[in-house]
Amino acid sequence: MLEQTVARISPLIPAERTLVVAGEAYRDPIRACLPQLPEENFLFEPVGRNTAACVAWAALWVRQWASDAVMAVLPADHLIRDEAEFLRVLEAATVVARPLNRLVTIGIQPTHPETGYGYIRTGQDRLQIDGRDIFRVAQFVEKPSRQKAEQFLAEGTYVWNSGMFVWRADSIWLEVCRHLPELAHDLELVADVMAADALSAVLNEVYARLPSISIDVGVMERAQDVWVVPANIGWSDVGSWRALGELLSADAHGNVVVGEQRGIDTAGCFIHSPSKLVATIGLSNLVVIETDDVLLICPKERDQEVRQLVELLEREGRHDLL
Repeated sequence: MLEQTVARISPLIPAERTLVVAGEAYRDPIRACLPQLPEENFLFEPVGRNTAACVAWAALWVRQWASDAVMAVLPADHLIRDEAEFLRVLEAATVVARPLNRLVTIGIQPTHPETGYGYIRTGQDRLQIDGRDIFRVAQFVEKPSRQKAEQFLAEGTYVWNSGMFVWRADSIWLEVCRHLPELAHDLELVADVMAADALSAVLNEVYARLPSISIDVGVMERAQDVWVVPANIGWSDVGSWRALGELLSADAHGNVVVGEQRGIDTAGCFIHSPSKLVATIGLSNLVVIETDDVLLICPKERDQEVRQLVELLEREGRHDLL
């Protein structure tokens, strides 16, 4: 998916201007799968500190190259089916970000009342770029309940928060300094030694004390001049088993099976069991996932609660299962 993300933007953004920020543990496989990128275009974090830190570090890197350069921040685990339309969306966002100096996010037109995504409520102020409406953001909304998600879908003024952004490097850095001053101060220490032999030692020291906070919570929800481009690009963040099942072929009963399954009156299930035959009777709309140590079974509509289950296991000290 990382290779697909880089290839997807290549008609608009050449390899020498493509930057990858990732965990140090993945240095070798990431560099191996992207040999077309210059060595200096990889930034490896010693520990994960959510998205505010990696976005801010990338902004510092871009500012050293050109302070008013436009950044597109694109997670590498998204599926986008309509790549041509996606590039047009990026170009429209750039028109808003560069001359107007605004922060822009890409919102996905919702197709169902999804509870696993954050939402963005669009305001009344709008711009029009090449016939495309771009709205001022009225509010960022955390992942809603099913009832709230249905309400958002019915109102028609909400889009899914894709976590993709477009902005000038100096603009986002200014907002980081305004809303996360301690993080900005610490990362400036990294910028001072970006090309020096001391970078690794400074990174380890600085990252250990950085806050773990998302760019959404730390900056975007507090910033004043944020705009959203609604997009219909065949998008999925493949962030759940149900989402993965929607990308794979189903049988005549709507079951998606990875492995082997035999069943009676079983429909609409996603079953992932590479090593064992799964036998089912009278099941519908379930997720069944087998790993070496754990068997997960849950309704499809509650698969986002896996995060809470992981937190429970962590509190119980069951790290052998994670």
